[in-house]
Amino acid sequence: MDLTLLYRGPLASCDYDCPYCPFAKRRDTGEQLRADRAALERFTDWARQQGSDDRLSILFTPWGEGLVRSWYRRALTELSRLPHVRRVAIQTNLSCRTDWLEAADLDTVALWCTYHPGQTPYDRFLGKCRDLAGRGVRFSVGVVGQPEHLDAARRLRADLPGHVYLWVNAAEGRAYTDEEAGTWTGIDPLFPYSRHPHASAGLPCRTGESVVSVDGAGTVRRCHFVPAPLGNLYDGSFRAALRPRPCPLTACDCHIGYVHLNTLPLYDVFAGGVLERIPAAVPATAPGAGPRLSLV
Repeated sequence: MDLTLLYRGPLASCDYDCPYCPFAKRRDTGEQLRADRAALERFTDWARQQGSDDRLSILFTPWGEGLVRSWYRRALTELSRLPHVRRVAIQTNLSCRTDWLEAADLDTVALWCTYHPGQTPYDRFLGKCRDLAGRGVRFSVGVVGQPEHLDAARRLRADLPGHVYLWVNAAEGRAYTDEEAGTWTGIDPLFPYSRHPHASAGLPCRTGESVVSVDGAGTVRRCHFVPAPLGNLYDGSFRAALRPRPCPLTACDCHIGYVHLNTLPLYDVFAGGVLERIPAAVPATAPGAGPRLSLV
């Protein structure tokens, strides 16, 4: 079967200090880091042992920054070289070095990169993006749609290679006027999907059927946002619970959740790049990436 796994282990430390993130500048103890490493290696071993009957796609969504840790770089490299892994990707702030990708299979590995203005020099982040493009790595780049990020987003869109998709996430809890939304849509034509939470109660979703969330202990849930367990990855008990099921939540407001809703066309929009958030065709931006409007 084709199975997509969203893995989130216990890692919660990050080297950035974003004011909108509860894990900013958080430090894991040595014991916590060792536990995270052991959990990830157990998950990687499980993936390696799956036979040809399972085709796996894996997205790592750590609360913290994973790629500054050697075990995440090693896991992505090893998993990318397994014949039954279709895609392995990770969400990252790109603060890590990039030379580790030389050992990865670039047909399989991919990065979902987020630029956080104020946390890293612009030229350093852009240089890493250009390095990834030069290496032929699949990656998307994005920003959070905070008013103070607008000029940086425009600049990034202008400086990135044309084939690189720049996405914009609606800031949590922010209500955008039509004028504001139009400005961000000028940078990311797919921003309207992020602007409002998607009503999901009772609607069909691929999570719990062909997409599942896995934590460091191997507990399987339908997604990161529904706490009810389906079973455990390592004893195989989750498999009996896989089936079509409606969403039990009122709304879904995170891309890694609503992208799997059957009622949205996003599997077609992101065909071949669902996990790394790369559209099948990078949408054209408006000339000048939208009018210069104040979003304050």
